[in-house]
Amino acid sequence: MTIEELKNMPKIELHCHLDGSLSREFIERRLARNVSEKELSVSDDCSSLIEYLEKFDLPLECLQNEEGLTEAGYDVLKTMSKENVIYAEIRFAPLLSITEEMDTQKVICALLKGLEKGKKDFGVEYNVIVCAMRHYSMEQNYEMIKIASEFLGKGVCATDLAGAEAQYPMTEFTELFHKVKELGMPFTIHAGECGNPQNIEDALEAGAVRIGHGIAMKGKQDIQEIVKNYHIGIEMCPISNLQTKAVRGVKDYPIREFLDAGLLVTINTDNRTVSNTSMTKELGFVQEAYGISDEEIHLMMENAVEVSFACDEVKERLRVEVQKEVAK
Repeated sequence: MTIEELKNMPKIELHCHLDGSLSREFIERRLARNVSEKELSVSDDCSSLIEYLEKFDLPLECLQNEEGLTEAGYDVLKTMSKENVIYAEIRFAPLLSITEEMDTQKVICALLKGLEKGKKDFGVEYNVIVCAMRHYSMEQNYEMIKIASEFLGKGVCATDLAGAEAQYPMTEFTELFHKVKELGMPFTIHAGECGNPQNIEDALEAGAVRIGHGIAMKGKQDIQEIVKNYHIGIEMCPISNLQTKAVRGVKDYPIREFLDAGLLVTINTDNRTVSNTSMTKELGFVQEAYGISDEEIHLMMENAVEVSFACDEVKERLRVEVQKEVAK
C-alpha cells in the first residue's frame, strides 16, 4: 500500500501513552511558551530508554490539573482522527497527575471528559487503560486501580504495568495483579521490552491477556507457543523499540518471526510525539523494512479488534469497518 492508502485505511491502536503523544500545539499552549522539537522528540541517534524517558518531563507538566487532562484527551483523539484511527486505547498513569487538588477519581474524570468530547467531534472510539507504575508501592498502585475499576465499562477498559522493567521485574508485582484479577479488571503488562523473557512468562502466569512489546520472546518458541495457544495479544511498537535500543538494529526486530509463528501481533505507536511517529508511519516502516504484505497489515488490524478491550458491540462495529477495507 502507498502511504496515502495506509493513512486513509481505518486503523486501530492499542498501545499509545497519553503523555508521550500530546501535540506540540497543546504543550505550547499549556506551558505558554514556544517548545522546540528537540525538547519533545528523540533524535535518530537516541542511545537508550533512559534518554528516551527524559522527553516525558514537559508533557507531564501539562497534566497536573483538570483542565490540562481534559484538553489532553481531546488533543490526542484530534491527532488520531487526522490519520483515520477509528478506535484507540489510551494509556496513562493517574498517579503521575495526583495533586493536593486532584485525587485519582478527579484525574480519571477529567481525562474522560476530554476524550468524550473528542469522540463526539472526531468520531474516534476510545477506551482508557490506567497504568500502575513500577516505582510506586503496591498499596498506591492497588488503591488507584480499585478506584479506576469503578469506571470499567464507562470509559476505562483495563489496567497495565509500566515503568523501568529492568529495575523492577514482574516477580515484584505478582501479588498486585492477583488482587487486580479479584477486582475483575482485565490487564495488559509491559513485558519483554528490556530483553528479559522471564518477565513475559511471569506476566502470563499472573493473568495478562496482552503483552506490551514482548520482543524478548524472540527465538523463544516455548513462550511463543503459550502466547499462541492462549490467544495473547502482542502490542508491538517498532519505531519506539528501535529508538530505545530494545533491539540492536532494524534486522533484529522480530515482527516477521512473530507473524510467521501465528501470534496475534498488533502495530502501535507507543508515543506519537516522543517517537515522532504515527500509525501510518509505523505501517509504512514495517512494510518497507520487513516485507509485511497488505494482507498482513489487514490481519494485524483484525488482530487488534480481536484482542482489544472494547465491548462486543464496539468490536462488531470495528470488525465491519476493517472487513470493508479488506474487501476493497
